[in-house]
Amino acid sequence: MIEVNNESGAEVDELALVQLAEFALARLRIHPQAELSILLIDPDAMAELHQRFMDLPGPTDVMSFPMDELRAPEPGQEPPRGMLGDIVICPQFTSAQAPENGREPAEEIQYLLIHGLLHLLGHDHGEPAEKAVMFGLNDTIIAEWRRSRAGQ
Repeated sequence: MIEVNNESGAEVDELALVQLAEFALARLRIHPQAELSILLIDPDAMAELHQRFMDLPGPTDVMSFPMDELRAPEPGQEPPRGMLGDIVICPQFTSAQAPENGREPAEEIQYLLIHGLLHLLGHDHGEPAEKAVMFGLNDTIIAEWRRSRAGQ
């Protein structure tokens, strides 16, 4: 189950976010009944979370809060179910940074949704090798998502 709560005041295609999350969860072999919450908040609320949980000032684009620490299964294993956790995105922040990443605002939110989801599944980008894996997987999922929607 994927729940989206838009408290940001920004207009966001919430259905597209749910569809992308479902696509990514299937691609990553996570049980379709795993629970995920996507929260869209304004810059002030994001700055508060960023300060409280990361001890960093100002808003950021995305934060992830894992719950059951689910991981993608190895081949032959059953897909895990449970609570993935929360992905918090600040649409105003992501819209502002989208041009520097060569993306439209909607594409930036989608990219960061997958980024946040990968964090929930234990991926990180602190080390160069980890970053290569995580960003490569992020790019692959987004590319596959776009191909699946071509012509729709």
